[in-house]
Amino acid sequence: MKCPSCKTANLLPTMIEEYLPAMGCESCHGSLVSLLYYRHWAETQKPVATPAGAAAAVDAADTTTAITCPKCSRIMTKFRIAGDIVNRVDVCASCDEAWLDKGEWELLESLQLSLKVTSIFSDAWQRRIRQESSDETRRSILVRMIGEEATKRVEEFRNWLADNKHKPEILAFLYRRR
Repeated sequence: MKCPSCKTANLLPTMIEEYLPAMGCESCHGSLVSLLYYRHWAETQKPVATPAGAAAAVDAADTTTAITCPKCSRIMTKFRIAGDIVNRVDVCASCDEAWLDKGEWELLESLQLSLKVTSIFSDAWQRRIRQESSDETRRSILVRMIGEEATKRVEEFRNWLADNKHKPEILAFLYRRR
């Protein structure tokens, strides 16, 4: 099998973790992981606490172009890991294989997601990431328009309003034109 990222190097058997086999590329250091083996491995592991902020120290590559599965040659689907992380895990639904670029396994570990990789592929996970990204975009637009301090005041008001029993009346009052 050829590396889906390099296209020329052969994938060779390797171990990502103890008891977690993969096919690795010696050229780009990416790994093709069988999700069948991954699920079995994840079920036997115990969560390990990682210090906060460790994710920032991980340097992980990300294949930005579409890649094809080295087994079946179908285009792999990209799944975002987190809203503030650009890296995406490539998955072949037909072969149940995931491609991890160099450093992505370490990134998943630092984000405490190494035992939740299959959750990343769920609609709910991807929907949450899109919502977070959309919220952050709206916030940054508001900051550009009214400034950081005013944006914080608006957010404080929104939080106060969310739990107020008179929310409908307050909103009706605010929407009225003068």
